[in-house]
Amino acid sequence: MSTVPTEFERTEIGEIQIAPEVIEVIAGLATVEVKGVAGMSGGLAGGFAELLGRKNLSKGVKVEVGQREAAVDVSVIIEYGNRLPEVAAQIQHNVKRSIETMTGLNVVEVNVHIHDVQFKSAVEKVEETDLTGRVK
Repeated sequence: MSTVPTEFERTEIGEIQIAPEVIEVIAGLATVEVKGVAGMSGGLAGGFAELLGRKNLSKGVKVEVGQREAAVDVSVIIEYGNRLPEVAAQIQHNVKRSIETMTGLNVVEVNVHIHDVQFKSAVEKVEETDLTGRVK
């Protein structure tokens, strides 16, 4: 994929092009910075949700990029106990701000798709209770 350079991306010494994959990475990083986000979801295509690893920073992010505007879809997993609408609104704000600041593109929409809620597993809860009562 490549983008067509806009007028402001043409300089005396050449053109500046921003690949859509770069915008996906920016959106992914801006998303996981938000408190309450447990990770990114690959969506329903893979049939499962996976927590974000450093291997694929654009996982769960889809972008449409025009010459001056971008639209973003992010699929996330939220930590249990957080207010979903508040976390989603913060994701929208953070993604929009990050992309506009770093690329100069106008972000026309940020759609947040919540695919899962992450709970603490029963094993983690048992370990926490066992450790609090011990004296060493």
